[in-house]
Amino acid sequence: MNIRGKWALVTGASSGIGEQFARQLAEQGGNLILVARSKNKMENLASELKKKHGVKVEVIAIDLGKEGAPSEVYQQCKLLKLDVEVLVNNAGFATHGLFEQLSGVRQHDEVMLNVTAVVDMTHLFLPDMVLRSSGTVINVASTAGFQPLPYMAVYGATKAFILSFTQALWWENHKRGVQFFTLCPGATDTSFFNVVGAEEAAVGKKDTPERVVQAALRALNDGKLYVVPGTQNYLGTQLGRFITKKRGLRFVGGLLRPRDGSAYNKKTVNSSDLAGRTVQ
Repeated sequence: MNIRGKWALVTGASSGIGEQFARQLAEQGGNLILVARSKNKMENLASELKKKHGVKVEVIAIDLGKEGAPSEVYQQCKLLKLDVEVLVNNAGFATHGLFEQLSGVRQHDEVMLNVTAVVDMTHLFLPDMVLRSSGTVINVASTAGFQPLPYMAVYGATKAFILSFTQALWWENHKRGVQFFTLCPGATDTSFFNVVGAEEAAVGKKDTPERVVQAALRALNDGKLYVVPGTQNYLGTQLGRFITKKRGLRFVGGLLRPRDGSAYNKKTVNSSDLAGRTVQ
């Protein structure tokens, strides 16, 4: 992948893995379109990368989880006449706890950002890549995508979707000049776990965003379909090959069970928290 002088769009670019993609692609000479909600953080990062690497950087502050947001991003790129060579769908978040006790609105938003936004962004930017017979789509999944996650049921399902979706599109496009690749990190030292609100979700030793992105770009350049950074993380994804589904669920459920005892609290979130929300 030669990104020098070309445009890369990175979602969730204000921190963590997204920020590292921006930094490392800029180091390779790529121009950047940074997309996230945190405008100030992105503008500071843009200023730093322009000075350090002499690249062009555009900032689009938007919540990609909102209906129609991906289309707004695409239209803004068109208005600025930016041809996206590399699309990095990184934005996402997780929830933790008993499914029926968690906010229905929050879990709906989780699906919108983790799944719908990825599908929409890919659907919008892929045709231009196919016309050029050139482009790369990097979708960030997770080791969570390899097995169901009790107490993080929606998050695990969204990442399983991303893994399946990206591999299917790899086959559809591998002879059309467009490369699809899935990054499946394990626990990474980012703000992810602050958003989740549960340290028990950090299964295994945390890797750094820098090493995770380095592993992704190295595997991408080696022509791999996906990568799971870290030997322990990779072995964890293979667990289902050696034990039954029930044993796997018992093991993962034991790791992720909320430590505050909320998993045994039968009080549920009132379904009225969905009031006023139009589900498309």
